[in-house]
Amino acid sequence: MTESVTNWAGNITYAAKELHRPHSANALLNLVAGSSRVRVLGSGHSFNEIVEPGEDGVLISLDALPPEIDVDTTARTVRVGGGVRYAALAREVHRHGLALGNMASLPHISVAGSVATGTHGSGVGNGPLASSVRAVEIVVADGSRGRFTQGVTDLFDAVVTSLGAFGVVTALTLSLEPAYEVEQHVFTEMPLEGLDQATFEKVMSAAYSVSLFTDWRAPGFRQVWVKRRTDQPLPDFPWAAPATEKMHPVPGMPAVNCTEQFGVPGPWHERLPHFRAEFTPSSGAELQSEYLMPRESAVAALHALDGIRETVAPVLQTCEVRTVAADDQWLSPSYGRDTVAVHFTWIEDTRAVLPVVRRVEEALAPFDARPHWGKVFTTPAAELRARYPRMDDFRSAVDALDPRRKFTNAFVRDVLGG
Repeated sequence: MTESVTNWAGNITYAAKELHRPHSANALLNLVAGSSRVRVLGSGHSFNEIVEPGEDGVLISLDALPPEIDVDTTARTVRVGGGVRYAALAREVHRHGLALGNMASLPHISVAGSVATGTHGSGVGNGPLASSVRAVEIVVADGSRGRFTQGVTDLFDAVVTSLGAFGVVTALTLSLEPAYEVEQHVFTEMPLEGLDQATFEKVMSAAYSVSLFTDWRAPGFRQVWVKRRTDQPLPDFPWAAPATEKMHPVPGMPAVNCTEQFGVPGPWHERLPHFRAEFTPSSGAELQSEYLMPRESAVAALHALDGIRETVAPVLQTCEVRTVAADDQWLSPSYGRDTVAVHFTWIEDTRAVLPVVRRVEEALAPFDARPHWGKVFTTPAAELRARYPRMDDFRSAVDALDPRRKFTNAFVRDVLGG
């Protein structure tokens, strides 16, 4: 049956004639083997055409496959199926007394899709979500299975944050740690004026995870979300005043669906995200962009954005500033450098937003900004390639594992070049 398939936000309608939902591993293998071009939808939380297979391609959802979540308490790992989302994974891992090291702000996104696009949470010591991956299982072009294991497979650091270019990810093995509790404190009105790089480092290092929020209608940050692990010291936070009411990252939105605040301790998976897992957004009336830069450029980049805030603010819902530790995945936006990430949640108006996105990119150009692979950006492909030292190696790996480019769409072809 032909159906109109869109992403979560509704700004992309895919050209594929049909969305396939295989119900078994064998059905998936046969579908891949018999198709000339394949892309995987994931949870649909991408805002560009990274998933688009084209009219001649096959778009696959893995949400009908059995939701595998196999926890190994001895090895402290979990093997998770390609269609599983973080909310379900976190509950099962926690049931075994274990935990993930970090989570993104929204727990409703798929694990495999998040890893493939370089998605992250926050924390100066926390790498992107891909940092916990220890093995990747994929279906390759001929319908057979492949497995890439950290420390064993030479191309491991290519196939983790892969943009879906090597095959259909059917399972990931992630490292775990003992379960822990987190308490969340929210502060308000932290000024940008007087913020130097040394102070920025202190602010972002004050707890396990710290996020700054601004709407760029005035200099400074309307909110600071500080997430402390209860097995770590209570932070002193002299830079802003404690909130007196529960807050939502988007000004004016009800805070009922946000995770618990005011320092109430709770399980890691109920505090590290900004939003409750039981609140499932049915659609997203928004667009998103994000740019990741060397952390030592953070304050200079923020001042550059402050210089164009009158352009940014009219189409902005909120802007979040986070930190991400360096990692080794070749196409990770955090590859090889400790990172500051500046995320924009825009209004749902592509025509109004795109010129502002271009203006943001101009302001951030001096800071070697790498856009998040799954968000709205206009950075030319040639400039992107220059910002990834292992891009040529990644392209060679794709040529070796998928010489006919079955899993490469127009978006990925532009990125690879050559």
